Amino acid sequence: MPLTDLQRRLLALLARSTDSDRYLAGGTALHLASESSRFSEDLDFFHDSAEAVAESFARDSAALEAAGYRVHVRLSQPGFIQAIVEADDRESTRIDWAHDSAWRFMPLVRLDDGGLALHEVDLAINKVLTLAGREEARDFVDILHAHEHILPLGALIWAAVAKDPGFTPPSLLEQLKRRGRYRPEEIDRIELAAPVDLVEAKAAWRAALSDADKFIRERPHDEAGCLYYSPSRDCFVAPSPGTSLKEQGLVPHFGQSGGILPRVADTRPTRRHGLTAPAAPSRARRRT
Repeated sequence: MPLTDLQRRLLALLARSTDSDRYLAGGTALHLASESSRFSEDLDFFHDSAEAVAESFARDSAALEAAGYRVHVRLSQPGFIQAIVEADDRESTRIDWAHDSAWRFMPLVRLDDGGLALHEVDLAINKVLTLAGREEARDFVDILHAHEHILPLGALIWAAVAKDPGFTPPSLLEQLKRRGRYRPEEIDRIELAAPVDLVEAKAAWRAALSDADKFIRERPHDEAGCLYYSPSRDCFVAPSPGTSLKEQGLVPHFGQSGGILPRVADTRPTRRHGLTAPAAPSRARRRT
């Protein structure tokens, strides 16, 4: 993902702290993991408790100010703090410190600079739920990227209902069908390294929704809320219809608090796009 020089410097600086449970999430982490072309306008740091948000912000803001940055708090409430961090050259970026559930599919992964981040499948699943809950063109661009490069939309929806039990796969799909009605000026406001053709994007979205509908109808209901892991390929995939998981060599993978590695995964460390995770699937794949 294209990061600004300031964002890179801030990530490297904050990664030096070993006292925080802070981890990078949101659009920046998603695109850092999967090499998209969208610049993120902020850095999102998540924490497993509301108390940790305040503690992490106090440490981070002190470290930033000691390094010569100016920290301007815009919003502070229990479990969420938002600030603008400004450098001497007046370049600035927004940083959010927020509380999120510790429930996830995979353990956190370590960035090259030493910081922690959500695994790409958890990032993509979170983005599906984000798009379902708000109408933002940048989330639409992010989901199309995740659909193409991480897992198909249907597989993400199928897994996402475990993160938010208020949804079923069909109800989450119906909510997403209300998205995608964006005007060119909304796309133009997104900072991109490569342009997005809105006509092509909407066609891709309609196809993704159609494929997701077929996927959800084909899967057994008692498997809802899982990912599918291929031990032979060391990755998550979307199962093909018409054959059993055993025939495809796939294993259902369910999340838990703190995340969990697939039990049949290789024990060797894997690295991908600046992320390192012991025994984590090397990447998600679109189909078996």
